[in-house]
Amino acid sequence: MKIEKIQALRGPNIWSIRRKKLIQMRLDLEELENFPTNKIEGFRERIEQLIPSLITHRCSEGTTGGFFHRVETGTWMGHVIEHIALEIQTLAGMDTGFGRTRETKTPGVYNVVFDYIEENAGIYAAEQAVEIAIALIENKEYDINACIQKLKEIRERVRLGPSTGSIVEEAVSRKIPWIRLGSNSLVQLGYGVNQQRFQATITGNTSSIAVDIACNKELTKKMLHDSAIPVPMGDLVVDQEDLQNVIKKIGYPIVLKPLDGNHGKGSSINVNDWDSAVVGLEHAQKYSRKVIVEKYITGYDFRVLVINNKMVAAARRVPAHVVGDGESNLEKLIEKENKDPRRGYGHENVLTEINVDKDTLELLEKLQYTLETVPQKGEVVYLKSTANLSTGGTSIDVTDMVHPENITMAERISKIIGLDVCGIDIMAENLTQPLKESGGAIIEVNAAPGFRMHLAPSEGLPRNVAAPVVDMLYPQGKPFTIPIIAVTGTNGKTTTTRLISHIVKNNGYRVGFTTSDGIYIQNTMLTKGDTTGPISAEFILKDPTVEFAVLETARGGILRSGLGFGQCDIGVLTNIKEDHLGMNDIHTLKDLTRVKRVVLDSVKKNGWSVMNADDEYSMRIINDLPSQVAIFSLDENNEYIKKFAKEGRTTCVYEEGFVTIKKGDWKIRIGKAKDFPITMEGKAKFMIANVLAASLACYLYGFGIEDISNSLRTFIPSAQLTPGRLNVFKFKNFKVLIDFAHNPAGYEAIEDYLKNVESTKKIGIISGVGDRRDEDIKLCGKIAGRMFDYIIIRNEKHLRGRTEDEINGLIIDGINQSGREVSYEIIPKEIEALKHAISMAEEGTFITALSDVISNAIDLVQEYQTRELLEDDRIL
Repeated sequence: MKIEKIQALRGPNIWSIRRKKLIQMRLDLEELENFPTNKIEGFRERIEQLIPSLITHRCSEGTTGGFFHRVETGTWMGHVIEHIALEIQTLAGMDTGFGRTRETKTPGVYNVVFDYIEENAGIYAAEQAVEIAIALIENKEYDINACIQKLKEIRERVRLGPSTGSIVEEAVSRKIPWIRLGSNSLVQLGYGVNQQRFQATITGNTSSIAVDIACNKELTKKMLHDSAIPVPMGDLVVDQEDLQNVIKKIGYPIVLKPLDGNHGKGSSINVNDWDSAVVGLEHAQKYSRKVIVEKYITGYDFRVLVINNKMVAAARRVPAHVVGDGESNLEKLIEKENKDPRRGYGHENVLTEINVDKDTLELLEKLQYTLETVPQKGEVVYLKSTANLSTGGTSIDVTDMVHPENITMAERISKIIGLDVCGIDIMAENLTQPLKESGGAIIEVNAAPGFRMHLAPSEGLPRNVAAPVVDMLYPQGKPFTIPIIAVTGTNGKTTTTRLISHIVKNNGYRVGFTTSDGIYIQNTMLTKGDTTGPISAEFILKDPTVEFAVLETARGGILRSGLGFGQCDIGVLTNIKEDHLGMNDIHTLKDLTRVKRVVLDSVKKNGWSVMNADDEYSMRIINDLPSQVAIFSLDENNEYIKKFAKEGRTTCVYEEGFVTIKKGDWKIRIGKAKDFPITMEGKAKFMIANVLAASLACYLYGFGIEDISNSLRTFIPSAQLTPGRLNVFKFKNFKVLIDFAHNPAGYEAIEDYLKNVESTKKIGIISGVGDRRDEDIKLCGKIAGRMFDYIIIRNEKHLRGRTEDEINGLIIDGINQSGREVSYEIIPKEIEALKHAISMAEEGTFITALSDVISNAIDLVQEYQTRELLEDDRIL
């Protein structure tokens, strides 16, 4: 048994539109294909003993223990590995439950699919699930606890913190998309110009001046004091002399904390003697040269949270502690406390496990205690000097007990410091009385306050404090996304994408679009290459200047990692034809349809799926989509067009030379197809189909007929604007066409166009693509034999697993099946083949180069054009 490939799907995919985060593992069972679980002696007993919690997996049986019953009666190892991968993640605090295991066309090879919470943990779970299965098969020891601990460590290393995570969860509940920027807690909500960013609990709107003030504890204290806010007496010190002077002024007990510290690091509280004060100074200066020394305020530690200048929550924080039972020593009490199911590793649970560290040992030393000390029954022993939840502290919600005067004061503080998200630390006996009566004081103001104590307090009501943050970033009525039109299909995707983008731009939007030749914002190429996958889509959606996205979306990216967006407003499916079959477990047009429809399944319910009524496989799914459907056709009498007309539904057709929008029997003509330059005076039917798709998509979005028509008239095809899409170069005696056609459907489109081209001789330069099926390569040769008088066979830049002779042999077989006597020769290098074709050109020759390296071919042809112009100038 071996893993052939593991890939992480991060968006809507062929397995699920809703479950965006899936691991897909291609697993070869090898000889185990012949050994289901009931043929492996003792397997059921061993897996139940190693992972007894698998009993909760109901499997297809639908009852508790269903999975174990399947194991007993016999199931294949891929299915077992799927369940193991899910359960070990769940045991590590990442609750997962969706899985699928499907055999591929290759016997014994399976796709094992399961969901994940954290990608790296999901990949590790896939690898370890296989290791666990092997250990169970071979009856070898496997340390399941070490595996689960490792998963927890991976999770803690890569996961969003509880505060960041809570804001993301709240956004998701409102269908606001999000993107993690980098590997830390910087997150983007929304898309394009409507995005908002935040990191931890600092938002993109948080004032940097306010953050600087909050980080400068002395300045914060001064500003609050000047505003009549109660703060502890104290001063800033840098050495023992300063320390002694401050103590003389304010007296004991005191608190020492570094000026630039956070999370309680370097702090010492309730210091009552000189020696301890000196130790506290040294400890604080490990974090900051300047140290704040203040009067220690007795009472309880409270945190008040203010968001958008409104108090939303308050909690009493209690440092990590244990309560004596009169029998157990401190070490045992800590162990017992950590067994509380609410405690976990890192941030996995409501509370964090208590770790014994230097701070703990120093506190115990002050009490003259050790870990072996047995506290009296009921005695509370504090184990940390601060009440942070991250060090094992607990919290008690007191939101509803805060006195109105204290609420007003907290909201004033947020405005005085200038923070939109503000955590205020208060030391007081209670918050039910005004601070001026209770003798309490403001200890600190935090610019990035943690939310966990409010989201899941140890006692009291949990408060959804993430909601007011999202309310602040996206007040009612403010958009959070941008319009997205996604274009998929076999042929015509790039041209349709460019046409739509041109129409969108002419309607005043700043458009970002992706194509097979690059990423563009407006018409500026920012990245060159095939950019039709999810990373490129995300590039556009992350750009804060983009107002409208048009995304060419190819099969490769969908299969590799899913879509780069969650939902789109309009999905366009140009067609489904034979291409890339036999790759990535996509063997038939039905398989390919399943891939392409991922785009249509992601269309919003009130959005539109735009589909080709002339395409058989597209029409097979029109009644099985979540969105509204509109169709286009080159034939007004197409049976689906007629059916839609009877139902009063929207279509776009080519009729009597016009591109026309139809609603029932009602027609609006956009314009004559021959007036749109991209159609080559109406001769290129496949280009007219692209115009139909683009026009229909833009009409459905809401653009006016006149705006669409004017945009189509001004879209001038060229090697710069539409490279490799029917680029025609005129010479004095001949013409050269360069196109990216590389599959049978593309060849047939060129054949249809060439029927309308008058020439004395048609020369074709073609090649076979190595990763296509034999029948596809032969068919391309056959079509070439039908449309060309002379053929030059060249080689692709990348042979993709085949030899030159093998590919060329298939092409020649196809040419010989064309029914015509066609001469051909083989010139391996594309540039040499093109040069040779030009040298053969006579008066009226039409050369067609079906090229895979478009830029090289275009450069050469333009060089010849320049040379011809220079020669003409010399003659003149």
